Amino acid sequence: MNPRWLLVAVAALVLAPPMPGQEKKDKKELRWGTDPTGGAPYVYKDGDTFVGFEVELAEYLAKEIGRTSKMVTGDWDKLPELLGKPADDDGIDIVLNGYELTEDKEKMYPSTVPYYVYKLGLIIHKDRAESISGWSDLNRERDEDGKKRKTSVGVLGGSAAHKYMKGKKFGDKIELAINPDVATVIGLVEQKRLDATVQDLPAALYYVKHGKGLMLADEPRKSGFYVVLTRENDKELREQLNAAIKKGIKDGTLKRIYEKYGLWNEDQERLLYWTEQKWPPPFPSEEGEEGDAQGESGKANWGRMFLELLRAAGMTVFLAAASFPIAMLIGMLVALGRVYGPALLRIPLGLYVEFLRGTPLLLQLYFVFYLLPQLIPGFNLSPIEAGILGLAINYSAYEAENYRAGLLAIPRGQMEAALALGMNPLTALRVVIVPQAVRIVIPPVTNDFIALFKDTSVCSVILITELTRKYNELYNFNRDYIIQLAFITAGLYLVMSYPLAIVARVLEKRLGSVGGTHR
Repeated sequence: MNPRWLLVAVAALVLAPPMPGQEKKDKKELRWGTDPTGGAPYVYKDGDTFVGFEVELAEYLAKEIGRTSKMVTGDWDKLPELLGKPADDDGIDIVLNGYELTEDKEKMYPSTVPYYVYKLGLIIHKDRAESISGWSDLNRERDEDGKKRKTSVGVLGGSAAHKYMKGKKFGDKIELAINPDVATVIGLVEQKRLDATVQDLPAALYYVKHGKGLMLADEPRKSGFYVVLTRENDKELREQLNAAIKKGIKDGTLKRIYEKYGLWNEDQERLLYWTEQKWPPPFPSEEGEEGDAQGESGKANWGRMFLELLRAAGMTVFLAAASFPIAMLIGMLVALGRVYGPALLRIPLGLYVEFLRGTPLLLQLYFVFYLLPQLIPGFNLSPIEAGILGLAINYSAYEAENYRAGLLAIPRGQMEAALALGMNPLTALRVVIVPQAVRIVIPPVTNDFIALFKDTSVCSVILITELTRKYNELYNFNRDYIIQLAFITAGLYLVMSYPLAIVARVLEKRLGSVGGTHR
């Protein structure tokens, strides 16, 4: 073949335009972390497509730095941790999901210049407008059925609203309800099961417009910045993103995106000013706005944090101690029905046990706290009542199996002998059978009680601040001390459960019984 023609062919291949879609495929991805459950107007689904102002912002930023936008989902308060993972293990390049600029996050995950200036909005139901006309009314006690109670205020766990409401201005004066899902908190305000919620203004404006009977009480306050979090060693990417954000502000791209979602306001007019300042700005310690776990110097207040963990451990003990006796009682009744009851009773009781053992505790708590009040008007349990009931019902299935095993271990001849002595069936069960069965199953029942201490952590989804929830809360505001907090929390769990473990082992040796049926 003529060498000249070979060179022409090679040049044609090199200079030929890429095939459709090939150029996009060859571009590096900008993997950005978000939590779609946070909802509108940040990231939410419209049909089968994710939309939202941060979706469009991510696409704009990716285009400006020569990449393609790739959304990676995760839990909102855990998104920064994904920055340390490789891309093939759900790792991300940036966090872009309404993350507020805070000093502790800035130390670990340096931020870009701000892409939005937010304030905190106070949302109430319109029926509460007379009793809650502004921020100061949150500190007042409310009369309910002749009883005094604190104002209940819902917040997103780990957010700026959480930190602000936990500070000195409100703190112990209100009943703070923490949840990882904004939409869930908004729903409780709509149902008037929470008095109010404090949310970042973008979310507040959206839900006031689209929610049922909601309104803003008083003017928004406590402004701050939304920033993009990056890896500490990714300076080049930060500079590229900074340049893209500044360009978007100057040429009106960000304004067009924000206006589309009703988010442009006078606060955004100063975005360009803030992007041209030295970044990040100083972090002043403001009176009344610091979290309880930090002192005025910004250092961790270990005495305060330990007391908070200790109080949360007390809630864990209370939930376990209150729910387990109920579980034991229900479990014993179910076991008796399955062993000695008629077939018409044994079948539904068997379905009861298998249903509870086959569905997650988390789902059962959701049903008791969130769904039952909608199915049964007026059936409004407090978070603690719902937690005790949910744990008791769930564990009753496991205790039923423990007690059924104990009842079956008693020779049938003993029941026959008791009846032959003139006892009626109920008396025979109460005097002869049940005491022996209870003695046999003490070790596995004790093991289940230990397991219940750990399962109380699931109650955080229904606004209960127990030990694990409190650990997550403190971790979100003190990320420099994650290891120390984890060790203290684990130590408290050990202090609560280890004595029971010793009791279980002693009983197993003494009674010659081993094992259990739980999980």
